[in-house]
Amino acid sequence: MSTIAMPTPDEAIIARKSEIVAALAAALPAETIVSDPEETRAYECDALTAYRCPPLAVVLPRTTEEVATAMRICHGLRVPVIPRGAGTSLAGGALPTADSVVIGTMRLREFLEIDTANRYIRVQTGVTNLSVSAELESEGFFYAPDPSSQLACTIAGNIGMNSGGAHCLKYGVTANNLLGVRMVLATGEIVELGGPLLGASGLDILSLICGSEGQLAIVTEATLRIVPKPEGARPMLIGFDSAETAGECVARIIRSGVLPVAIEYMDDVCLRAVEAFSKAGYPDCPAVLIVEVEGSDQEIADQIERIRAVAAELHPIEFRCSRNADESQAIWKGRKSAFGAMGRLGDYLCLDGTVPVSKLPYALKRIGELSKKAGLEVANVFHAGDGNMHPLILFNANRPGDLERAEALGNDILRLCVDLGGCLSGEHGVGVEKRDLMPTQFAPDDMAIQMEIKGAFDRAWLLNPAKVFPLEASRPHREGAATCS
Repeated sequence: MSTIAMPTPDEAIIARKSEIVAALAAALPAETIVSDPEETRAYECDALTAYRCPPLAVVLPRTTEEVATAMRICHGLRVPVIPRGAGTSLAGGALPTADSVVIGTMRLREFLEIDTANRYIRVQTGVTNLSVSAELESEGFFYAPDPSSQLACTIAGNIGMNSGGAHCLKYGVTANNLLGVRMVLATGEIVELGGPLLGASGLDILSLICGSEGQLAIVTEATLRIVPKPEGARPMLIGFDSAETAGECVARIIRSGVLPVAIEYMDDVCLRAVEAFSKAGYPDCPAVLIVEVEGSDQEIADQIERIRAVAAELHPIEFRCSRNADESQAIWKGRKSAFGAMGRLGDYLCLDGTVPVSKLPYALKRIGELSKKAGLEVANVFHAGDGNMHPLILFNANRPGDLERAEALGNDILRLCVDLGGCLSGEHGVGVEKRDLMPTQFAPDDMAIQMEIKGAFDRAWLLNPAKVFPLEASRPHREGAATCS
């Protein structure tokens, strides 16, 4: 029995399915609409696969105007809408309800404009994260945010969850690289925010949209900051005899004033799975850091020696610098394939709490203690440079009670993150997974303000229902919305 509740579907909406589908079909191309129950099952969940519910119907628009038409119809018929990118959300951010219509962005695949002189690219948001950098390769530029799922995840989802990635330590997360959006409000109105020029006047509403998890609008086009490719880059592998020592090394590197482009962490459980999968040549030890630096040859050499000196104080088991492009690729192949490799060990929940870098050693120690107490193994792999932890809780979905134990342990770990001065999510979002933990981080007044902002954009509370806000806290808003004209 799952511990995450969803609201009871509105049977009156479900009874009107033929009317709703007919209204969509009358205004949109037939190939954009999916209503057969067997076909809608493909959209019943995202990467949080423990929870599933086929939607009423699915719309796959190809233009902003088609998104607006679908939104306008759903708003007029008071049908909830679930925005969906590639479905890689690990927090249930795209989980449908039985009375909802999914509007997906995956067919919005056009590259609209590249301006290297002003360092931006404008795209439709159904393009994948990795394809943006591929499109810029010949220009000598790249798009910095690089989630581990970058081969599949789309810009729409990156904006919705404010995604980061391994290189966020130096270049920041999506919010630091998003210049403007074209988006569709719940009513079907098309709005543009920001743009390629820095310092746009007025309130910074763009910052509300990035990370809003489909609560405020569906983003159909995005203007992204691009940066020149560095002269060179070299990763290092540093092995330690304990998780706490590796965490201390991260804190000391940051304090030393060196700014690597990335600092990634993997523990022994993760290392064994990754090595078996990728054959990356990782050392057999309790914890490994991957630290990458970039710049000219002289800058790289200087940074490596400074990091070597910091690590030497903690007596690493191994300190290995990449010697060529093949070795660099192998190091990153292992890290990028970590989540897939862990899947070979069984079912797991992937968390996303963040802690101050100085608290990493203690956080890793406490996670180990909580893991033993719960009787469930936890593998740690995360963006150590900014304290964005990704504990993977291993469990057996076929064993009664295991999912509930895993979720309870996950809640304890996330509360630990908040208690240490961190937060519930670094890049995966709240979705349904952390929804009921929101009062752990936010006071009632904070929650009330956030829900007022939600209501200002979406008066009828039709966008992505049952996500982000606890069900009990949001119920008066949802019930009141039913009477909106």
